[in-house]
Amino acid sequence: MQQLMEFIGNHILLSGGFLAVLVLLVATEVMRRGQRFRTLGPAEAVAFMNRNNAAVLDVSSAADFNRGHILGARNVPVSALDNPDKQVAKLVSGPLLVVCKNGQAAPQAAQKLIKAGAEDVVVLRGGMAQWASDQFPVTRA
Repeated sequence: MQQLMEFIGNHILLSGGFLAVLVLLVATEVMRRGQRFRTLGPAEAVAFMNRNNAAVLDVSSAADFNRGHILGARNVPVSALDNPDKQVAKLVSGPLLVVCKNGQAAPQAAQKLIKAGAEDVVVLRGGMAQWASDQFPVTRA
């Protein structure tokens, strides 16, 4: 124990950096475990859709949705999830894949859907940008 204290005293920057990284790792893990949805890459998302007959909810803007979306996706803005209508309530009853332009808005939408009663919610990691980059099919409106 004495040697550890001596090491920390002699290498204060190294010890501080180690402690900072350790705290960040623990915080990230705690936040990740607090999420009630999973995040999948495009290939995993296709398997999820096929295996569970999941509905695809695209929370991108209407303009982004029209530029390209997953076949069969429904465009519902994130703001519409604050007061879900009957159409959204119907979607909440089954498995959902939530998609956005670049993966930034979908986690927020997933949290709102879970709050509205959805149980099996998955977010597409990287959004439609990653989907198109991985050369999965895109439908244009």
